[in-house]
Amino acid sequence: MGTAAETELDEHSTGRTAELPSGLRLHYHEAGAEHADTVVLLHGGGPGASAWSNFHRNVPALARHFRTIAVDQPGFGRSGKPTEHGQYFTHSATALHELFDVLGLERAHLLGNSLGGGTAVRFALEHPDRAGRLVLMGPGGLSLNLFAADPTEGVRRLSEFGAPPGPSREKLAAFLRTMVHDQSLITDELVEQRYAAASTPESLAAMRAMGESFRRAETFEQGLLWREAYRLRQRVLLVWGREDRVNPLDGALLALKLIPRAQLHVFGGCGHWAQLEKCAEFNRLALDFLLN
Repeated sequence: MGTAAETELDEHSTGRTAELPSGLRLHYHEAGAEHADTVVLLHGGGPGASAWSNFHRNVPALARHFRTIAVDQPGFGRSGKPTEHGQYFTHSATALHELFDVLGLERAHLLGNSLGGGTAVRFALEHPDRAGRLVLMGPGGLSLNLFAADPTEGVRRLSEFGAPPGPSREKLAAFLRTMVHDQSLITDELVEQRYAAASTPESLAAMRAMGESFRRAETFEQGLLWREAYRLRQRVLLVWGREDRVNPLDGALLALKLIPRAQLHVFGGCGHWAQLEKCAEFNRLALDFLLN
């Protein structure tokens, strides 16, 4: 059972909004001591994803030790949903840099899942003095499949969600089932919540724009973060689920080889959402890495 402080943390009481100099609105959740070291959480990119949906089981544990900021990345959650932007990792990392300035953050640790892992890496590459340690769970862009098929099952399901004849709850459920090893986590309630968020015209347009940004020839290489991994000087904890069907485990090997100060932790019986599926163990692992 959580402490009283933990039980008071919910999606609404922690919600904040920042208007960035670029005109973009970013929604985020904040908890923990204002004057403690900061950790910023960056969620994955599936339909209906948001900071709270990805990290609601991690924020209370992290907030006991850190000022904890969980950001709805551009195009997701309650943040603005622009459709005119460059390569997504760069786009989101630029917005995050603006948020750091608005909030007066000189430096913060970054914890990112999937798409959020890619944003964290791009931010650390572009602003190395402002990025502390990195915790990356099945990160996009840094993962390069050496043996697994590409696109993976999870990526195919993601593409199918918005494909003709359009989104459906059945398509979303099929995608979500690729996220986890424990299928009991994909409840009807979760599917309904994610579908409501993912099926609005604004969310669908933002998702299309995000996907197109990864295919655009002139910025394509910005998404190949593994080519720049050797430049990371931060301590990096790579976290993978052995049963990850989105970014399979073999995708971790090149990053582990190239990043100078990397370590890899693998959870058995775990898919792409290590922070949820192995929540208690993940919280202990992340805190040990960030605090020591």
